[in-house]
Amino acid sequence: MDITLLFQAIAISIFCYLGALSTPWLLGLTGGWYTITRPLVSGMIVGLILGDMKQGIIMGVAIQTVYIAMVTPGGQMPADLNFVAFPAIALAMLSNTSTEVAVTLATTIGILGTIVFNMYQVVNSFWNHRAVAAIHEGDYKKFRMNAIVGPQLINFVSRFVPSFLVIFFGSSFAKTLLDSMPQYLIDVMSYLGGVLPAIGIAMLLTAVVKENSLFLFFLLGFVCIVFLNLNMIALTIVAAVIAYLYFNGSNKSGAVSSAGVILEEDEEEEF
Repeated sequence: MDITLLFQAIAISIFCYLGALSTPWLLGLTGGWYTITRPLVSGMIVGLILGDMKQGIIMGVAIQTVYIAMVTPGGQMPADLNFVAFPAIALAMLSNTSTEVAVTLATTIGILGTIVFNMYQVVNSFWNHRAVAAIHEGDYKKFRMNAIVGPQLINFVSRFVPSFLVIFFGSSFAKTLLDSMPQYLIDVMSYLGGVLPAIGIAMLLTAVVKENSLFLFFLLGFVCIVFLNLNMIALTIVAAVIAYLYFNGSNKSGAVSSAGVILEEDEEEEF
């Protein structure tokens, strides 16, 4: 038994539980779901545990791009980002896959993770009925057991156990499976992994950009990165200058327009 892998799997699986959507211990959703479950942050955590923080961050950034526009209205989600953030990144790193293949693995595991999440919600209906009965009975101890302790035990099992099994037993299997795959399948997974981040960016743009003319700024940033080879710091400075000039000009034109309207109203009143 690999003791190092054992402790690494346990540590990552604990973080998987702490970052789950229904775990309240890290300031509720603020510290858990909205912080450590973001692949960019979880990639750093997983990389730190596995001894290669740089590779963890690189994979986390690529996977984060895919899910950058994902929302969870009413607790429902198209993919379980929690399983994407921890066991998927860990499995990809332990399998020594490329970043593109890691993205494909993560999206697959994220979709399968929704099954676990839906099962957890179904089981929670059992605790919910018991908690309501405890309220009517005025039994605070029973209510706490059914509203906090019971659901969190199920939550821990549904997060820790699958994550641990995937990391501890699945890493060697995944590595063997990837090594035995023909090269064309690896190439297909790499191509898919390269396209998926672009889809995430496109979804974000459609949600944020309200005027088609604003896509010009996105194209300008693309040109600065690809053709001018600007780094992120230089691009941020350029973007800040353009944003200031654009919005400052818009505010001035709006102020002039408002002044013109007021002036016309005053003239009408005097007349």
